[in-house]
Amino acid sequence: MRPHVRIAAAVASTALATAAVTACSGSGSPSSSAGKTASPSTSYAMEEAAKAAPATVNTKSVPLGKILVNDKNLTLYLFQADKTTKSTCTGACATAWPPLIVKGKPTASGGAQSKKLSTTKRSDGSMQVTYNGHPLYHFAGDKKPGNVNGQGLNNFGAKWYVLGTNGKQITKSSSQNPGGGGY
Repeated sequence: MRPHVRIAAAVASTALATAAVTACSGSGSPSSSAGKTASPSTSYAMEEAAKAAPATVNTKSVPLGKILVNDKNLTLYLFQADKTTKSTCTGACATAWPPLIVKGKPTASGGAQSKKLSTTKRSDGSMQVTYNGHPLYHFAGDKKPGNVNGQGLNNFGAKWYVLGTNGKQITKSSSQNPGGGGY
């Protein structure tokens, strides 16, 4: 194959893969709301840690029930692939599903229980907030408070669910994301 044909094929396949990921997420480009993308030299989590303050986990009532949110009322999720407090979501996963990073000790507010809050060290050295043993994440497709666009999505090899104040996943479907989807 000629060099210019190989380059064109590589560019086309990259564009096609990007379009497929975007279409499957059902919410546009996962990295668009993050404003940053992961690169080989810098990880998203480290960038977030640099600007992170003590995290507050709060609650919000949505049609799914009373769920955990951050201090900006953005929904927090668990990743079913995380079988322990150790996060398995890195690289592109952490760009689409940014971890809740903290400097210091996280705090609970509203109906969130402080005894269920803790932290875990990520592979990049940053500290991620956990609740009832589950590492917590945002979804880049949630643009405003109360969005639950990540509910039930099957991304990066497992499903994502919101958490109730008891620290357990809520698996019912959201009207914002009926039936989920995935890559």
